[in-house]
Amino acid sequence: MKVLILGGVAAGTKVAAKLLRENRDCEVTVLTKGKDISYAGCGLPYYVGGVIQDKGQLIVNTPEKFAGLTGARVITQTEAVAVHPAEHRVTARDLSSGQEQDYGYDKLVIATGASPFLPPVPGLELKNVFVMRTPDDAIALREALEAGEIKRAVVAGGGFIGLEVAENLAAKGVKTTVIDFAPHVLPNFLDPEMSEFVENRMAEAGVMPLTNVALEGVEGDGKVEKVLTSKRAMKADALVLAIGIRPNTAFLEGSGIEMCKGTILTDAHLRTNVEDIYAAGDCAMVANRQTGKAAWSPMGSTANIAGRILAQNLAGRDLAYPGVLGTGVAKLPGGWSTGRTGLTETAARAEGLDVETVTTVVDDKAHYYPGADVFIVKLTADRSSRKLLGVQVLGRGAVDKVTDIAVTAISLGATVDQLAAMDFAYAPPFSTAIHPFAHSVNILLNKLDGALESITPAQYAAGAAEGWEVIDCAQAPSLPGRRYLNLTDVTGEVAGLAKDAKLLLVCTKGKRAYLTQNRLKHYGYTNTRVLEGGVTFTEFESEE
Repeated sequence: MKVLILGGVAAGTKVAAKLLRENRDCEVTVLTKGKDISYAGCGLPYYVGGVIQDKGQLIVNTPEKFAGLTGARVITQTEAVAVHPAEHRVTARDLSSGQEQDYGYDKLVIATGASPFLPPVPGLELKNVFVMRTPDDAIALREALEAGEIKRAVVAGGGFIGLEVAENLAAKGVKTTVIDFAPHVLPNFLDPEMSEFVENRMAEAGVMPLTNVALEGVEGDGKVEKVLTSKRAMKADALVLAIGIRPNTAFLEGSGIEMCKGTILTDAHLRTNVEDIYAAGDCAMVANRQTGKAAWSPMGSTANIAGRILAQNLAGRDLAYPGVLGTGVAKLPGGWSTGRTGLTETAARAEGLDVETVTTVVDDKAHYYPGADVFIVKLTADRSSRKLLGVQVLGRGAVDKVTDIAVTAISLGATVDQLAAMDFAYAPPFSTAIHPFAHSVNILLNKLDGALESITPAQYAAGAAEGWEVIDCAQAPSLPGRRYLNLTDVTGEVAGLAKDAKLLLVCTKGKRAYLTQNRLKHYGYTNTRVLEGGVTFTEFESEE
């Protein structure tokens, strides 16, 4: 069987390598536009910051090494320009000579990836305008840094790549500003209040987020000197474009391959609507595992998983890709990291689901162990089925472990009840005796069962606590001008507090407020609410 693969980064090389392990008799040819294959695109920001020292580490395989390891034929600097399904052939152009040549196939795999989106604004041809997609992009930015050319930079785009580049620029002493057209950074990845928390931590770290701002151009005498936005102009020595990517699929026009917004539609077996043509990676749609709807997941993880399944299907198996959960994890400016999987509250409500959420602040390891910190965890569950729908987590520690536990739970359709008493690993350097994920689940269970009556940070920000008296329930008075109530003093009716008074109980993280609520309920107080996440998540102004 003759298999032609268009694209040689993540999905394309995975298909080639796995297929030839399954069936060495296949004749596999990989055509790739670049001179490199199988490079570490997700590692590029860390080369910029010097975390990855050697640029050679960004190249997972050279074409020669990959061909030797797998048996695939690799042809670089060759771009597909047309697909002819009826004749089972592809026309490709040699980018060095400009000559075109046809390549036949029995099975065609389209894995052409995506390219950075360049907005139609003036000045992008100036020196020190960068994108971040290939090793050459990262090398160029780092060389400019090391040459002392960049003291102030603007990063356009508040997604993963933009924030990771901003973190690394700031670590090199560059005064960095992040702009984004969306209302918040990490749009569609986190719920708005979680994104706002990230923005506040960025600002504290000296990386200024400017949202609801459009990039309008660049000015300078041969190089970047000023970045123009819809709000104001900013002096800068460099602009990094991380606004987004667009699938490399223009060459498929007229092929009959069905697409959605320029992205190839595939079924669960990674087949297109055209016989003998498959697609995977950043150029292709997959499905959302929870909703079943088409989903674009331009992630290296998705590309490799889909590529592996696709290869096995080419080899004769009948495997279905169950889809993605929108899982992601990223380091952020200011020493924080974030992870998410499944549906956010915003997305779940948009699907018409009746959801319950809880926002918790829990220890990430034993509080007495050096380096202990907190996780901020937001869980979303379906109220009727009690199935876990999603998790969002922020912290300075290993947020990926909380995220990955939730991936497993959601993939297996677990309810929060099933997750409450799981036997997670515990030792002081790694976790707490009740794992931080399980701790958060227990709090959500208390809320679902009515033991915890609370107001979420998002509800508080929207004004849900107006008319309620704020009661400071911390270990020591921490809210100037607010009444302080010590948990250990609640042994009966509290003088000066009517039993039907609207009381918003606030402490550092939420735990002590919950314990206070528990006691107040016992003594007949009927209208108390706990502010989830306490003052760790929500900032309070003094009443003095």
